[in-house]
Amino acid sequence: MNLRNAQEGNEYTIQDILTDDEEMDAFLFSLGCYSGEPITVISHLKGGCVVSVKDGRYTIDNQLASAILI
Repeated sequence: MNLRNAQEGNEYTIQDILTDDEEMDAFLFSLGCYSGEPITVISHLKGGCVVSVKDGRYTIDNQLASAILI
């Protein structure tokens, strides 16, 4: 399952990140999005979702949300 299918308010653990784009991978890593890290979907938006990772909240688009497996 990926973040686009996650329920709001539930904490999940990132299992894998499926992307061949090194720049996207580096961006997600800089946010703290990597395997084993907890992530919570705060809310779903039309073009993406708001997530909480570590001590930050970020808005990510649907392409990034689809790449993050939980």
